[in-house]
Amino acid sequence: MEFLGVILDSLLIVLVIILIILALKALDTLNKVDAILDDTKRKLDSLDGVFSLVNTVNEKLTVVTDTVISSIVNFISSIFKKKGKEDIDE
Repeated sequence: MEFLGVILDSLLIVLVIILIILALKALDTLNKVDAILDDTKRKLDSLDGVFSLVNTVNEKLTVVTDTVISSIVNFISSIFKKKGKEDIDE
């Protein structure tokens, strides 16, 4: 019986040592993941300015395009309205 207790105690000590080693490796892995996430966040923050610039240019182009299209539509509408009035007058 005493021999079984010694074996169980030694197995528990080995198990505790293995768990401590696994915990240390897990902490090391978490530190590496944290460093990767920080690096990714810093890179995304630097790209935020580029995305803001693209958004501003897109908005300006939309305004210009809408103005040009509106002018073309008004011009074409005025041409057809004049032809329609002439046809009715004749």
